[in-house]
Amino acid sequence: MPDSTYDVMKDVMKYRKIDAYGNAYADDKLAAGQIAYADRLGIERLILSVPVAKQMGKTPVEFKAYNDLVILAVKRYPHRLAGQLTLHPAYLKESLEEIKRCTGEGMTGMKLYNQFKINDPVVYPVIEQFIHYKMIIHVHGESQLGVGGYRMKYDVDNTPAISVPEDFMDIAKRYPEAMFQYAHIGGGGDWEYACKSFRGYPNIYVDTGGSNNDENMVDFAVENLGEDRVFFGCDSSFYQGVGKVLASGLTEIQKRKIFFDNYNNILKRSGCGLG
Repeated sequence: MPDSTYDVMKDVMKYRKIDAYGNAYADDKLAAGQIAYADRLGIERLILSVPVAKQMGKTPVEFKAYNDLVILAVKRYPHRLAGQLTLHPAYLKESLEEIKRCTGEGMTGMKLYNQFKINDPVVYPVIEQFIHYKMIIHVHGESQLGVGGYRMKYDVDNTPAISVPEDFMDIAKRYPEAMFQYAHIGGGGDWEYACKSFRGYPNIYVDTGGSNNDENMVDFAVENLGEDRVFFGCDSSFYQGVGKVLASGLTEIQKRKIFFDNYNNILKRSGCGLG
């Protein structure tokens, strides 16, 4: 009788992985906890940030402090973590100085939240800097029923500055040489609408981060965006992040691209790729 058992961990560990959506914490125990999760799931590198979010980090002093947390974490775990800086585009002089400082410290990209829409002209000089550095711009995006996309409504937690798919499309057209990462299609909302919207924009990528495990999510993203524009990400939901790619109907080559190759190819553009 054939053996019908399935060794899921053997399957998990055969893929190299870069988590394209990690979160940095001030508590080193939490950072160590993330490394422990990564060890169990075969994640080689986590891309970390502490983004200016909602009411957080409104001043240059604050966003510099957030970036210092990331720099410290990366220095503690240099072979496991890589950093993305954050900033507030309203403070242009300080933001440009912070880009120079953080890239000099080895940062590999930027994470923005919702202080301004990604296609707001105030963000243009920042985008142009990341074109120069050949680094990706990771942006909190939403497309939710009653919250995002063509059905946008606002409340105290969701301001008109949230970037929705149409904003990504507009800025990607304006700056075709820039690279944009639409955050966490597994974070809830109308991820199908986002993926369909980005079909004709080769410089927009999505990550699979978030705790939602809707059936066919990863397959749908690859079907609409191609196998080179989807990143494996967790957003601190580690087993969900690995599981949704592992359970997809993708080929072995496609899974290897999602888990590792696609994001590593982005890192290679700025000379930060893994061997």
